[in-house]
Amino acid sequence: MIDLTVISETEERYAERKAVRDATVRKIETKPMIEVDTPERVEKRMTRLGFSQETAKAVSLGEVAPEEAPEPRGVTDLGTAAFERVLGRSDLLGVSYLERGLTVARAVARIRIRDDRGRIRGFGTGFLVSPRLLLTNNHVLGNAQVASFSQAEFNFQDDTRGRPLTTTIFDLDPQTFFLTDRALDYSLVAVRDNGDANARPVKSFGWCQLIEAEGKILLGEYASIIQHPNGEAKQLAMRENQVIDLLEDFMHYKTDTSPGSSGSAVFNDQWEVVALHHSGVPERDAQGRILNTDKKVWTEAQGEGKIAWRANEGARISRVIKHIKNQNLTSAQRLLRSEIFEATPPVFNVFPNESSEGTTSRSPRRETSAAAGGFGAVAGPDGSVSWTIPVTLSVRVGALGGVVTSADAVATDATGGSTTSPATVTSVSVPDDSVEQAELRTALAELEAAKSKPYFDEKKDKADRDAYYKGLPGTLSAAKLYDTLGDLLRKTHKNKPKYKPATNVYPWVDLQPNLKLKSVYSGVEFDPQELIQEDFRIDQERAARFREMVATEAVVGAERMAEELDLLEAQLPYNCEHVVPQSWFGKREPMRGDIHHLFACESGCNSFRGNIPYFDFADFEEAIREACGKRETNRFEPSAGKGAVARATFYFLLRYPGEINAVDSEYPPERLKILLKWHTTNPVSQYERHRNQAIFAAQGNRNPLIDFPQWAKKIDFKRGLGG
Repeated sequence: MIDLTVISETEERYAERKAVRDATVRKIETKPMIEVDTPERVEKRMTRLGFSQETAKAVSLGEVAPEEAPEPRGVTDLGTAAFERVLGRSDLLGVSYLERGLTVARAVARIRIRDDRGRIRGFGTGFLVSPRLLLTNNHVLGNAQVASFSQAEFNFQDDTRGRPLTTTIFDLDPQTFFLTDRALDYSLVAVRDNGDANARPVKSFGWCQLIEAEGKILLGEYASIIQHPNGEAKQLAMRENQVIDLLEDFMHYKTDTSPGSSGSAVFNDQWEVVALHHSGVPERDAQGRILNTDKKVWTEAQGEGKIAWRANEGARISRVIKHIKNQNLTSAQRLLRSEIFEATPPVFNVFPNESSEGTTSRSPRRETSAAAGGFGAVAGPDGSVSWTIPVTLSVRVGALGGVVTSADAVATDATGGSTTSPATVTSVSVPDDSVEQAELRTALAELEAAKSKPYFDEKKDKADRDAYYKGLPGTLSAAKLYDTLGDLLRKTHKNKPKYKPATNVYPWVDLQPNLKLKSVYSGVEFDPQELIQEDFRIDQERAARFREMVATEAVVGAERMAEELDLLEAQLPYNCEHVVPQSWFGKREPMRGDIHHLFACESGCNSFRGNIPYFDFADFEEAIREACGKRETNRFEPSAGKGAVARATFYFLLRYPGEINAVDSEYPPERLKILLKWHTTNPVSQYERHRNQAIFAAQGNRNPLIDFPQWAKKIDFKRGLGG
């Protein structure tokens, strides 16, 4: 999750402090650390490291030379190492640094941000700060309602042998405790135990004790961040972020390689929390657009982990604590709050899934959740894997080249009878390598054949068109014309290809007259061979990851399976756009593979649009926009392809009545006027006629809006909208 307003505010603070920061950086580069920060802060830091107050003050004021300061007694390895570093004597760390880091890392969780239907809307990071309370950003969990749908997932990481740990998912409990502040960008929320006597309690993961006192880190020291960047497995940016500025409420820390992620804990060398990471200062191009790590224009869909950050910013934990302490709470809430400062975190074996002999538990990653429950997975002799959902759904990975979808899955119920599984399982291509290679050769051969055959046979197309609509009455009401055409499209849709653009879209259907592919939204041209090969490579990577998941998941829930497959497709998208977003129709076939609304589109533009309905901005030509178009909340206007996408959407309304809903997030009736405008002002091209002819040969049905553009004003498309 990322908030552009938060980024903007961070940039303002960073710009305002340029002179102060530059002076600090020069000191860091030329002076011992003890001379960089203020005497007051140096004294506090040395006191926290175990020096007597007298020695700390004398050194901070320059009355005693650092090298003459007696080493403090009774200080742990971590304190001694920090003492040596502050005085400029050594940068070495004892191995206890790693052990303590692994201990506090247990308390760090991946936040699964969900909507009221349980769908994942994003990820963030959070960490326990007491036996029951978790801290994250306000822009991750902005209010109690969002928190009530969301979850915290612990142990989403690998063990020392690279094998997944068992994850545990807890629901959040904002009704019991929820405190938030936008200015400091924090949210503090209760976590609910799973309610099972045999399940792990929340407190078993430990917590990071928050310390209000200042002096936990100095300018020039390095911090570490434990995080789930872009929702990925837990990662550590170890001593990569150098503190370069301290503001009243925030601190800035710079790194060349390891940015933070929203809601992460920022630690000093003693693994004390010094800040709550929330944002940073991004790199921008000459037009002011945020750049990604590839130095290309970044889009929100890429996530914060892809931003090229110049510096990081976190809220100083002492300020967060002060704000928490100043809030008026109920007696029960005050009791929970007091545990932040009074409860002592437990001490753990730092390798939670390993025995004292150092052998790793053989149980692979699985999740337990009070909400979803666990379902056993059983491998069959034919290469299939079965999940009990509570009926048995078989998913075969192998020569069939695909996964059984919810619409096709036949399961065995408790009586031994056959039934259709009610589970929603997202379809994903999991091909056999030999089958994939054969399909790749076929796709490339079709592309090569395109060079020697007519691009568009106008005479044949006219004959096919006249035969297709033969017998259609010349005069029909708008409603009757809608019904008649819709019935015709359904009856003639004889072939229903599965969604695989590398074979069904790129080699012939979507080629331009110059035999190139062109992004439907940006108008950028692509070599079709490159897109074909890229999508087949994506297929192979999806297959590898899916097989790995199936092989390692001992217990899996239907909800988890659907989420993992959705995440897999989101992380590894094809270069293809569904004009009608897949989420609107639940990724079901035949809608998903219907070529009439599939167009070549680079994955960046695909993600940029997301599932936002089309819109016509009054200032589109003058406004600053991305190459893909302009996007605001619930509104998207592409830079190219408006006529084609309008006609494809009209086709979808005719072919699949009720699958597009008359709601603001899809198509309220008044937005149909936008499609009609685009259809009228962007006439049918030879490219679209070629597409229509090619799809007719592949599927058996046609797009009436391409064949007879004048019919658009005569059809009551509102009849295709669902409730």
